[in-house]
Amino acid sequence: MKKKLLALVSAAVLGTGAVSFSTSSYAGTGSVRLAFTSGGFIVGGGGGRGVLTFRGHHYPFTVSGMSFGLTIGLSTMELVGRARNLHSPRDLVGTYSAIGAGAALAGGAGGVVLQNARGVVLELRGMKVGLQLSAAVGGVTITMP
Repeated sequence: MKKKLLALVSAAVLGTGAVSFSTSSYAGTGSVRLAFTSGGFIVGGGGGRGVLTFRGHHYPFTVSGMSFGLTIGLSTMELVGRARNLHSPRDLVGTYSAIGAGAALAGGAGGVVLQNARGVVLELRGMKVGLQLSAAVGGVTITMP
């Protein structure tokens, strides 16, 4: 009798564990496309618009940013990439920090990896058009309507 009760309790505990693992929240990856224009002298700023495609739906967002350090000129960037660790589209919203340096003279390619407080990682790459030199610490804020 005790062996049957122990086997039943063990099966119930193991079954509960299996259920909790199978229903855990799944973090997904979405694709991101955005256009961002920036410029300045010493203190730079910029903004743009983008679209997150996540689980078959499109979610528009706006981007604003500022950098402090050596920033001279004006450039426009067309970026594409991935947003990893998303549980919902709203996880994209927030402030992303990065330290970077780069230069573009009438065009250039580059990439950046950013992360927000919710753990969303943006991996972006693309082209920069214009005349801008930068070695700056900056932040980017994404908002959704």
